[in-house]
Amino acid sequence: MSHPVKPPVGSIGWIDLTVNDAAGLQEFYQQVTGWVAAPVDMGDYNDFNLQRPDTATPVAGICHARGANQGLPAQWLIYIVVADLDASIERCESLGGKVLAGPKGQPGHDRYCVIEDPAGAVAALYQAAAG
Repeated sequence: MSHPVKPPVGSIGWIDLTVNDAAGLQEFYQQVTGWVAAPVDMGDYNDFNLQRPDTATPVAGICHARGANQGLPAQWLIYIVVADLDASIERCESLGGKVLAGPKGQPGHDRYCVIEDPAGAVAALYQAAAG
């Protein structure tokens, strides 16, 4: 997930679904929602951006549970934009949340992690690269 314009803190920067068979499930969402799936090359397989049919604007993604997404639960995952990922992780843990995956990415680049809140709900925290 990389943005040409830095998304505002507090916004939902992205949403995606991680499943074992992204290729099979993308067809389901195309038929049910009208989204158009565009492959995203991941090396030896494709994940998919789901796009609005009228503008080809990506609105969500469907990813295989491989690579960086290995071990993520099969559910729609929102990416909440934060100003400082490390500070948000510290607050999350001090308030009874857990980091389930990450942080991933390099300082100075897009970074994210997946957290579980004290109620058991899962979300991702996302810090866009400076610039």
